[in-house]
Amino acid sequence: MNPLEPPALAKHFITHPPRAFTAATLANGVVAFTAPFDVLTTADTAMRQRISRWPLHRHWRRWLSLRTRFIGTTVTEYAVFPEDVDPAVLARTLRREQSDACALLIIKDIPQYSPLLDDADNAWAAAFAAQCAREGFVLVEGQALAWVPIDFTSSDNYLARLSRGRRRDLRRKLRSRTRLEISTIPTGTAFNDDALIDEFHHLYRNVYEQSEIHFDFLERAFLAAVLRDADAGGIVFVYRHEGRMIGWNLCFEYAGALVDKLMGLAYPASREHNLYAISWFENLDYARRRGLHRYIAGWTDPQVKADLGARFTFTRHAVYPRNRLLRLVLRHLAGHFESDRAWRDARTADAAIDP
Repeated sequence: MNPLEPPALAKHFITHPPRAFTAATLANGVVAFTAPFDVLTTADTAMRQRISRWPLHRHWRRWLSLRTRFIGTTVTEYAVFPEDVDPAVLARTLRREQSDACALLIIKDIPQYSPLLDDADNAWAAAFAAQCAREGFVLVEGQALAWVPIDFTSSDNYLARLSRGRRRDLRRKLRSRTRLEISTIPTGTAFNDDALIDEFHHLYRNVYEQSEIHFDFLERAFLAAVLRDADAGGIVFVYRHEGRMIGWNLCFEYAGALVDKLMGLAYPASREHNLYAISWFENLDYARRRGLHRYIAGWTDPQVKADLGARFTFTRHAVYPRNRLLRLVLRHLAGHFESDRAWRDARTADAAIDP
């Protein structure tokens, strides 16, 4: 259920989990991982600032990092479940068999009426989330997953849908294309060189370190396995300036979509050449030429992606603290952990004021 990318990604995640993670396939076929999790990772700014002012914060702050059992992966857009399992039975089984393993049990990225899935998968996800709630899980809204339907005939046709100001800004940024050498390379033997993997991983680390959230650091072994997997349908977009690689973007063709997965960037060169905007349009052009139906652009930076013309669909996380008191507290504070929902609501309100 819920696949948006090739199964190889989850396989490589299990074999080469992120740093400080352990991962495995459970007896019921569900992928799970265990990791230390800072409970303020997705908290809104107001809550983080309020807690930072509490007495002796720097001494007890580390206690907010809890050993957590996650159902799902960090390399798939949705939690993927076996096709033949009953949603109510699975929710009940996971709560009974996994909730005592760690301080927190989190079933991550449950689809929520997703336009990227069929009716059967959406109905299954809705039934599963409802049963999770009955089992005592707290349902927390997840991140905004960006996507674009490929229903345009050219970049100019796509740009024409955006506001005049955004069109002007993006056309200025896209002029940097003329100074770049852009190549598309299928995953496989082209990445057998260890030095090339080192370079790719270095640029990935750059992106990770400048991110606001530091959770799942993908090890070099994972990147090497994915880039060398010729059967996964991966396409790597490589961006060079005067012969030097300043960025790369790993995507996958799967089920009629181009799915954006990983990126590596050299700073400040990638910013100087507007590489994020250029890679967005490069991916859209590739998907259009290949006759694909949609481009799935992943989580994070929803406002940036909205400015680039993305649409959004949301997920839910089902969270089960082992401690009953913590479950009660979470029910009252869940809204403070839904920053993308707050962003969506504010954006909707702005649109209603100034359509």
